[in-house]
Amino acid sequence: MIVVTGGAGFIGSNLVKALNERGRTDVLVVDDMTDGTKFVNLADLTLGDYMDKDEFLARVKAHMRGELNQLPPIEAIFHEGACSDTTEWDGKFMLENNFSYSKELLHFCEQQGIPFLYASSAATYGGSEVFVESPEHEKPLNVYGYSKLLFDQYVRSRQDSFEIQVAGFRYFNVYGPREQHKGKMASVAYHNHTQVGAGENLRLFGAWDGYEAGMQSRDFVYVGDVVNVNLWFLDNPEASGIFNLGTGRAEPFKTIGETVIDYYAAHRGVQGRIDYIDFPDELKGRYQSYTRADISHLREVGYDKEFRTVSEGVREYLEWLNG
Repeated sequence: MIVVTGGAGFIGSNLVKALNERGRTDVLVVDDMTDGTKFVNLADLTLGDYMDKDEFLARVKAHMRGELNQLPPIEAIFHEGACSDTTEWDGKFMLENNFSYSKELLHFCEQQGIPFLYASSAATYGGSEVFVESPEHEKPLNVYGYSKLLFDQYVRSRQDSFEIQVAGFRYFNVYGPREQHKGKMASVAYHNHTQVGAGENLRLFGAWDGYEAGMQSRDFVYVGDVVNVNLWFLDNPEASGIFNLGTGRAEPFKTIGETVIDYYAAHRGVQGRIDYIDFPDELKGRYQSYTRADISHLREVGYDKEFRTVSEGVREYLEWLNG
C-alpha cells in the first residue's frame, strides 16, 4: 500500500489520481476532512482506504511501540499533509502540525524501512534573493516557512544516517486542478478564473518593491509537473535529498492574467482587463516579489523532463476548469 497524507488536498489528490492512472488503487489517503468540501477531490478516485490524520498518527506510534497489525504493509509514504496558510500565525499549531507530525512519520519510516517523500516549500527562502538548497539562503518570512525549514534542518541533521530514501521537495508556486477548497490560498490562476467567471476584471497588485504593476514574478509550476517529479522519485529510490521543485523560470503575475483573459476572449467572447490595486500594508515585508527555483540539484540526480510554461499550464488548467 502507498500512503498519501493530505491526500484529499491539492497536491495529494493529484498524486492519488496519478497513482490510479498507473493502476495503483491500493492507496491509503490520510487527511483531516473537517472541511467536507474536499470530498470532491476524492470522488472520482479509487482508494484502498481512508484514515483521519490523528488516527493514522496514533497507529504509527502504536506500531513503533511494537503493537503489531496497526497498519498494513506500506511501500512508500508521500507526506503532503500540512497547514499551508502563510497568514496563519499560531506558531504552536503550525509546529505541531508541520514539524512534530513530520518527525513522527520520518522516525516510523526509518524504523520500518519505508521511503519517505515529503512536501517542503519555497517559503523556506522567504526574504532571500537566491533560491539554492543551502542554509545561507534560507530566510523565512512567516511561521509557515519556518515550520518547513525546521523540518528540513532536522532531515539534514540525520541525512548521513538514513538507510531509506528521504526526499523533500521545496514546492514553488503550484497551481492546477483540485485546489478550489484552498480559498484565499488558491493560486492566482484560480482567482483570475473566478473573477472572469463572475464578470469582473482581474485584480493584480500595482507597482511595488521595485517592480512595475503586475510584474512581480514567481516560479509558477503546474501541479501535473509536481506529480511527475514525485513519481520519478518513487521509481528511483536511490535519489535522496532536499530539492527545489519549480520550473527554473520566473514569470510575471501579469502573464497569468493575460493568459486567462485571452482564453476567455477566445472561448466565451468575454472581454476582460486587468485592474491594479494598491499593495496591501499587511503584506509589506512578508511577501516574495520574485522567486525562481535553481533546479540544478534536481537535474543532477537525473530528472530530465521539461516543465510547462505559465501559458501552457494555465491554458491546460482552464480547459480542466471548464470541462
